[in-house]
Amino acid sequence: MPGALTLPDIEIQCRAVRERHVMLSVQLARQKDLMETLTGTIRPAAEDAPIGELTGHVVDVSGLCVTVDGLASFTAVGDQIRIRTLDGRDILAEIIAFRHGQALAMTYESIEGIGAGCPVFHELHGQGRQGLSGGLAVNESWIGRVVDPMGQPLDGRGPLLPSAARQQRHARPPEAAGRARLGARIDLGIKALNLFTTCRQGQRLGLFAGSGVGKSTLMGMLARETACDVTVISLVGERGREVREFMEDDLGPEGLAKSVLVVATSDSSALMRREAAYSAMAVAEHFRNQGKSVLLLMDSVTRFCQALREIGLSAGEVPATRGYPPSVFATLPRLLERAGPGALDEQGQAGQMTAFFSVLVEGDDQNEPVTDTVRGILDGHVVLERSIAESGRYPAINVLRSLSRSVPGCNSESENELTVRARRLLSQWDEVRDLVRLGAYKAGNDPEADLAVQLGPQLEEFLIQKKTERVSLEDSFAGLRELLSQGERVEAHPA
Repeated sequence: MPGALTLPDIEIQCRAVRERHVMLSVQLARQKDLMETLTGTIRPAAEDAPIGELTGHVVDVSGLCVTVDGLASFTAVGDQIRIRTLDGRDILAEIIAFRHGQALAMTYESIEGIGAGCPVFHELHGQGRQGLSGGLAVNESWIGRVVDPMGQPLDGRGPLLPSAARQQRHARPPEAAGRARLGARIDLGIKALNLFTTCRQGQRLGLFAGSGVGKSTLMGMLARETACDVTVISLVGERGREVREFMEDDLGPEGLAKSVLVVATSDSSALMRREAAYSAMAVAEHFRNQGKSVLLLMDSVTRFCQALREIGLSAGEVPATRGYPPSVFATLPRLLERAGPGALDEQGQAGQMTAFFSVLVEGDDQNEPVTDTVRGILDGHVVLERSIAESGRYPAINVLRSLSRSVPGCNSESENELTVRARRLLSQWDEVRDLVRLGAYKAGNDPEADLAVQLGPQLEEFLIQKKTERVSLEDSFAGLRELLSQGERVEAHPA
């Protein structure tokens, strides 16, 4: 057949292909050896280079993200970088992801002034990386002060005292096997909480509330009235004008005198709002490590999650439940588990961090994802209800829906009997109150319901407490005992 390959021609072509394959293999091996040599020379030099000498440059600015080229081989997620703007300012940023060999970063302040070509300097290795030198220089001078998430004072009262020790913002929780157990009962100074969500030192509870039901007022009462050594308050994404109102009206001079406030307002970047929670936790850990009883108040976990959502979506994560990416629900337990009892020392002693985390319930839906997740992590929950606030009863705590996981173990048998009886009466009163209002309730059919009609309104009145009033744990139980004993006397001697 004309033009057909003969067997010798095929053998010649196969031999040529084999020789070409051998040549390519040799070239690839040489290139691999060269790359290993270069990497072995450059990477140690980069790791040992002083902070700030490793440089890259901005190649893109899109939305909240800045894309940086030139640092991807020697940096990691969580590392901090410094971007020099076109007008000569330095802006701190953090690497949040990598894409196609380039680093994606978010800034701790506005991205205005950043353009393509701006130089970028490696500022700080992230948590657990070589060269870590960050953290907060926490000491006793922080008590009574207001600081931002970076530890800079915001109250105009001068600089904080220096400290050689550093408390890491992103520390790990204490090891489970080496942690102390919950401590003794802690006096919260609020009747409804002392009675129906009795709390022990080191316990973590959630304050679940919609907007405008008195959550900030309740947190101010806790800061002032709780029996503890130090109070740490984190205001995450709070309205700017409300910060001073909280300090002066809700917290007051007495509460501020034993407190540290860490503040990031709603106009702060997502990173700053996130760090407000981490920094407050670090401050509380510092005082807990000294063996003190610490109260941590965080307002709010919801805004912390919203900041995480902004960061995750900017990094390219896929939104899941209610627009929250999966990393939000992975990060929450790592933050919340840091609160609680500290690690036992050689003498078997440990400090305690009692914590209240407020959760802004979107649309008053107690089953929305953040609310549901936080409730499953914490040791109890306090539900503030809009209908109770609208009736003028403050604190607007729904004691029937609130729970402390340390009860009944932390109370005596007689105290538990009191609270169970009060809950039963309040529950029955809640069932028949509409009938009473309509005039359709007929007394005499159910003695327990009759007693609930008599004592229910008195119990609700008993739970009202002014924000400047303090009621101790002992007085709370004594008052409830006296109220219920009146009902028993009436029941024993009916009219």
